[in-house]
Amino acid sequence: MSNDHTHVQEFFTARAADWDARFPDDGPAYAAAVAELGLREGDRVLDAGCGTGRALPPLRAAVGPSGVVVGADLTPAMLAAAVRSGRHRDGRLLLADVSALPLRTESLDAVFGAGLIAHLPNPAENLRELARVVRTGGTLALFHPIGRAALAARQGRRITPDDLRAEANLRPLLAASGWDMTSYVDEDARFLALAARRG
Repeated sequence: MSNDHTHVQEFFTARAADWDARFPDDGPAYAAAVAELGLREGDRVLDAGCGTGRALPPLRAAVGPSGVVVGADLTPAMLAAAVRSGRHRDGRLLLADVSALPLRTESLDAVFGAGLIAHLPNPAENLRELARVVRTGGTLALFHPIGRAALAARQGRRITPDDLRAEANLRPLLAASGWDMTSYVDEDARFLALAARRG
């Protein structure tokens, strides 16, 4: 978990130029996770911490031309990479911090966050801000294209008991932040936790 925004920006700025090349096969996993959000034509969705915008094409396909897709990220270099890849055509890009989103309260139907939670400086507070911008009954998807064990192995580390993505930690964290977890999958091929916004 990051302690400050500067660290997050430095981490992703250094990796933005070749981020997509490092993970060329993640597209189908993103599309499958977006499908589980249950979006409908005309829905309004935020990709929180959108990075290079890999989720924007499947999000646009899910909500159609009448829907609204917004990608928000803290790192200008990642948003620039999204533009270079042409993904800005699938959604509006915002340079924004998920702790203070420039969006109206209850203005969205869903939030998608790929690899997001490990980079939140204040997870409970940040998840509350995501809940603020989503209507009652709206959905949150916390996703990673590989599971916790596979990610730890790739990074040469061990999973620790305080891992925020562990179900025993994530469920109460979401509950304290205005979300009810509705589904949890942690397998080698993907991590996906879905939650519904409480009224």
